[in-house]
Amino acid sequence: MEKKIILTALCFGFVSIVLGAFGAHALKKVLTADQLSSFEVGVRYMMYHALFLLFTGTTQLLLPKQKNLIYYFTLSGILMFSVSIFLLSTSALTGINFKFLGPVTPIGGLLLIISWSMVFYYVITKKA
Repeated sequence: MEKKIILTALCFGFVSIVLGAFGAHALKKVLTADQLSSFEVGVRYMMYHALFLLFTGTTQLLLPKQKNLIYYFTLSGILMFSVSIFLLSTSALTGINFKFLGPVTPIGGLLLIISWSMVFYYVITKKA
């Protein structure tokens, strides 16, 4: 499980760097400032959670079952949050109406909040 968490973290880190560069160079010319800003939020949160998953995968403060649960909340959260933002912010460029994804973004954000809260709870209640 730890290997899967770390590999997912590395993938998210890689994708966030690629998309960040793409946004800064290619999309800067074709998106509005607001659309580009939204896109950058998705990139930033993907990288934050790549680092979060690296911590989760390598820490000894969490039990394997706890890591597994945190992993799935974080994975679902970042896919719902960042991917929906990427699609929504580039919909004018692609010509595809992704407005139906509007409610998905806050659900993804909630899952991310839950995953961080779980780590806090598990660490604070850990017996020495």
